[in-house]
Amino acid sequence: MHKDSTQRASVLQHVSQNVRRLRHTADMSQTALAEKSGVSRRMLVAIEAGEKNVSLTTLDRVAEALDVAFSDLIQAPDARDTSRINEVAWAGIIPGSKAVLLSKATATREVEQWEWCLQPGEIYPSQPDAEGWSEQIYVFEGCLTLMLGDTAHDIAAGEFFMFASNQPHAYRNEGAVATRFVRNVVI
Repeated sequence: MHKDSTQRASVLQHVSQNVRRLRHTADMSQTALAEKSGVSRRMLVAIEAGEKNVSLTTLDRVAEALDVAFSDLIQAPDARDTSRINEVAWAGIIPGSKAVLLSKATATREVEQWEWCLQPGEIYPSQPDAEGWSEQIYVFEGCLTLMLGDTAHDIAAGEFFMFASNQPHAYRNEGAVATRFVRNVVI
C-alpha cells in the first residue's frame, strides 16, 4: 500500500474516533449533528465507522457544528502535544499529491507568513518577542539550525519545529547549500 494511503487510513481512524467522542461530549445524536452540520446522517454513520473518505469541506462543516477546530477532528486522539498535528488531511488520486496539516497555534491578533533563504554561513539573530507569541518553522530546502538560547535544533528539509518566541533565538545555516524555509509568526 502506498505510504500516503496508509497515513490517510490512520487519519480516517482518527476522524472516526474524534467525531464519535466529540459528538458524545456535546451530547448530540447523529441525527442532531446531521441537522446542525448539513451533512447527511448516512455520511456521519460512515465517518464514525471509518468507512468513508470524507472531503475537507465536510469535515469543516462537522467541526463547526461540534464547535471545535478542524484540527481537533484529524489529530491522533492520544496526541501529547496538541499543537503538533503532522497528519495527512487530503490525498489525491495521483500518488504524492497530498495536504499535510503540520501544526496549529492560537492567535489573538494575526499570523504572519514569511519565506526565508539563508545562504551558507548566514546568521539571523532575533530578540525575544512579546509574551504569548510563537513561531512555526517549516524547512523545504537545506538544513536550518535554530538556536533557542544556547540550545541548537537542526531542522532538515521536510521537517518542522514550533517554539515560543519570547526567548532569544537565531536562525543559522551551517550547511554548504542555501536553506529555504517558511516561518509563521503567531501573534
